[in-house]
Amino acid sequence: MDLSQLSPAPGSHKRRVRVGRGLGSGLGKTAGKGQKGQKSRSGGVKRPGFEGGQRPLYLRLPKRGFYNKFAKHYVALNVEVLNRFEDGDTVDAVALIEEGIIKDVKDGIRILGNGDLSKKLTVRANGFSKTAEEKIIAAGGKVEVI
Repeated sequence: MDLSQLSPAPGSHKRRVRVGRGLGSGLGKTAGKGQKGQKSRSGGVKRPGFEGGQRPLYLRLPKRGFYNKFAKHYVALNVEVLNRFEDGDTVDAVALIEEGIIKDVKDGIRILGNGDLSKKLTVRANGFSKTAEEKIIAAGGKVEVI
């Protein structure tokens, strides 16, 4: 078999509908667009939410909530994730990125206490929950706040 013998699977190749090609075709004359009006014109269909020039509903409604652009966004990690590292390793932002655990540091890393830790690690992060700190120290590791 070579490239000249290939053909599409049966039923997968449909002919496109050619509109406006005579009355006998079924889609001639007005080409399925009906008669007159904005939607029958070329480029006549407006974007979703357009209300003919009237102020659209989504712009008339009041805005809700508040976005604090000064807020700090931390990457939250549980203690159980740190079991991927070897005994005696230093776990910091660079090590976490290299291991593929996080993609971006954002404003810092916070370690939370869900799960168990079985390795002796030195963990450097921007914040720790009390349970995370207790579990790291109980496993024989160190906690360093950056």
